[in-house]
Parts: sequence; C-alpha cells; structure tokens
Amino acid sequence: MDAFTRLTGVVAPLPMINVDTDMIIPKQYLKTIKRTGLGRFLFDELRHGPDRAETADFVLNQPAYRSAKILVAYDNFGCGSSREHAVWALSDFGIRCVIAPSFADIFYNNCFKNGILPIRLPRQEVDRLIADGERGANATVTVDLERQEITGPDGGCIRFDIDPFRKHCLLNGLDDVALTLQKLPAIEAFEGQQKQNQPWLWP
Repeated sequence: MDAFTRLTGVVAPLPMINVDTDMIIPKQYLKTIKRTGLGRFLFDELRHGPDRAETADFVLNQPAYRSAKILVAYDNFGCGSSREHAVWALSDFGIRCVIAPSFADIFYNNCFKNGILPIRLPRQEVDRLIADGERGANATVTVDLERQEITGPDGGCIRFDIDPFRKHCLLNGLDDVALTLQKLPAIEAFEGQQKQNQPWLWP
C-alpha cells in the first residue's frame, strides 16, 4: 500500500448527501477481484448517460477536475452495501482523500485499508472546502497527515482529528498484511515450536 504523508491536489466538490456505494461503483462492475481498472467506472451512472456519452455537468467530467485527488462531499458518504470495490474505484481514479461530515462505518474502515485518507469535518468546514473546490483548477489544497492540517488555496488552515494507529498505518503504508508481516520473526518462531510439539498439524 502506498504511504500517505502529504498530498497536494485539486479538490472536486460533490455537494451531495448519502452518496452510496452503488453510486460510487454500480453493481455490474463487481465481478472482478482486481483493484485496478475500476477508475473508469467511478460514479458511472453520474458520469455517463444511457448512450455512454459523458455527462458534461458532472464534476469529474469537467476539465479542471479530471485529475482531482481530493473529493469533498456531504453527510453519510459511502453508505449502502459494504463493497470494497467502491474504495478501489476511487483509488484507481486517483482520489487519495475524501472529506465529509460523516461516513458509513464500513466504507470508512475500507479507506484506511486501501491507502485513502477519509477526513471527518464539521459541515461549515466542508462548505468552506466545497467553495474552494468550485474555483476549478485553482482549487489546490494540501492535506498534511503528519501535522493533521488542510491548507486551502488562500492559505487558510483547517485541523482534523484521526486515530493515532490509523495515522501510523497510513504514514507508513501498512495494510493488514504488512502489519502482520512486521511480526514475521515471532510467527516463524511459533510455527517452528509447533512443528516440534504438534507435528501432526503440519503436512
């Protein structure tokens, strides 16, 4: 997993509540177990019409936001079914940070496991960032995880809270597998002893 330390990028404003996982990645794209290639289907039904032509007024189809790295939305982002593909699609598109007043719990946890930083902020601060985002290509924001600060295009600073353990994992690019492998010497020692004491458990 790529480490998250300091991110500077364009903010894409999505002033919607209850953005569910089916909206983020529709069900017909859940057949794959690969984490790559899903970015082109992100918000598919919002980004494309029935004829597959792009919807011109959707934010991620606008030239200024096609390379956005930060998404700002309203309450209850990531609600609905617990599909991890929703986080994979955001990541594959290039989104590394999602900011909202609240998130669905499973989506929130999946973000940390896939290198995306979800930030909870009060509604008034989210409104401020959405207003910044509406500047288009000038909507460049910096998210500093170490300092737990968001710096806007005018230099204003917003502080955010994050669980220390989750912060450590993101800063060091540690997913669940990488965390487990940090204990590899202890695991190998346990297995070696078990092979001696309970050899019937090992083929």
